[in-house]
Parts: sequence; structure tokens; C-alpha cells
Amino acid sequence: MTRKRIGVISDTHGLLREQAIAALRGVDAIIHAGDIGKPGVVEALRAIAPLTVVKGNVDRGEWADACPDVAMTEILGHRIYVLHNLKELAIDPRGLYSVVVSGHSHIPKQEHKDGVLYFNPGSAGPRRFRLPVGMGMLTVERDRVHGELIEFRPDYTSSTANRRSR
Repeated sequence: MTRKRIGVISDTHGLLREQAIAALRGVDAIIHAGDIGKPGVVEALRAIAPLTVVKGNVDRGEWADACPDVAMTEILGHRIYVLHNLKELAIDPRGLYSVVVSGHSHIPKQEHKDGVLYFNPGSAGPRRFRLPVGMGMLTVERDRVHGELIEFRPDYTSSTANRRSR
């Protein structure tokens, strides 16, 4: 296979939306960049596709201790480094990694810098302030990696937090 689609999700805070589940169907793998919130989120994502996951600053307890602080995965020759908070990046990824995936800020963003794609899918969990809710996709090919940010339409029935933010 010369192309793989990787679902990228972060900051679910215990809420795995139907929109996220639908968007992840058919992906080759999933990356969760922390602030998972509940172990059931990890179990549900693993049922969809192979999962690379890191814990975030809100992840506590025995289940979270099983999640690493950082992770690496390789897809079609592209190395991907995963951590929760980009401000805690302790390595220089240039020449080592094609992509650095992070979460934490709840702000979706992708930026190419020094040959590395820095990719934050934003938050897929409860809406925070007026920030968008969504996730991302990475399309990995042998010669490149392309990122796409996906914003979910407002769905005020998904969570109590969403209903309060109207």
C-alpha cells in the first residue's frame, strides 16, 4: 500500500463524540495526543484501528500510568513523534521525524518548519471557550505527509459541557 490515512485526535477529556467515531472509521491507524480523560476512550479507539497514545496532564490513575509521556511510530518510512504539550518537546526533530503530533492547547494548527510538520488536531472533547471542536487526519505517502484539520459541526446534544456553551 502506498497511502495510509491516520486519524489524529486529542483532548477528548472523556468524551468520544459520534462525529469522531464516524471520521475514524476506515483509517489505518489512530494517534491520540493526550488528555484522554477515561480508559473507555482508549478501548473504543483500539476497537477501530491500531492506536498510538500518550497521556496528557489530566490523565491520572492506574489506566493512565500504562500510557507513555511520549511515543514514536513509523508509517511508510515516516517517523512520527507524539507528545501532549509541544512546549515540552525535548528533542530536535529535524532530520529524525517527519511529523510532531501534539495536543494540549485545544487550538487546531498545522505548520511546516525546518522540514517537519507540526500537527495539533485541536480538541475533540467538550467545547472550551469558543475554540472549535474537531480532530485531524494525516495522509502518509512514501514521499510526503499531508495534514487535514476537521472541524465538527456544533452538536449541542453530545455533552452537558456543549449544551452549556451555547
